[in-house]
Amino acid sequence: MADNARAKKLADLIREVVAQKLQRGIKDPRLGSHVTITDTRVTGDLREATVFYTVYGDDEERKAAAAGLESAKGVLRSAVGAAAGVKFTPTLTFVADALPDTARTIEDLLDKARQSDEKVREVSAGATYAGEADPYKKPGADEDDAAE
Repeated sequence: MADNARAKKLADLIREVVAQKLQRGIKDPRLGSHVTITDTRVTGDLREATVFYTVYGDDEERKAAAAGLESAKGVLRSAVGAAAGVKFTPTLTFVADALPDTARTIEDLLDKARQSDEKVREVSAGATYAGEADPYKKPGADEDDAAE
């Protein structure tokens, strides 16, 4: 349990340090303001860290950002080591986060569902019931019919 708490704490620190360093300390034009650190995970032995990031732009900008992060890996790891004060600074692995693509796919599916719902609404606007408006029998209704 304590190891998980340490890993989580270190992951949070790595996320903050890497984000700040990318914003202020790295002069690489490939790592402009369109790179966002979304999450960080550290292994239980605190030796390896996976840093998830997103890039807002086209595929070429994503590739350039990935190359920029790979080239800045040593500087970023040094900054993490200085900030963390741990015996062994974890190695950093950068992984493009699939969250924006997944969110875009979900939004597209929701738009299709909304359009489908709208079509159903249009078709059913002038529709009438196939039978009676209220097909359910009510208590006492049979008695009223028998009395007539």
